[in-house]
Amino acid sequence: MPVLSHFLGIIITMYFNDHNPPHFHAKYNEYRAEIAISNLSVKEGNLPPRILGLVMEWAELHKQDLMNNWILLKETGNYEQIEPLI
Repeated sequence: MPVLSHFLGIIITMYFNDHNPPHFHAKYNEYRAEIAISNLSVKEGNLPPRILGLVMEWAELHKQDLMNNWILLKETGNYEQIEPLI
């Protein structure tokens, strides 16, 4: 499970050979959420509202990086780190 980014206690991951649609996983303490890249909707799980806002802000800034990583992981098994939210 590649860690794409880590900031403010939030861990952003993607899984090798994960199911469609393209998405990423956000973890914060005991909270987990699966978030679609295309429209940044929460597909499964939940995060505290403040944390979800930070994840959405970060994801909006890095939407293309997330999609590039989804494709890269599917095609080669490699991935690139994404800048954290500062």
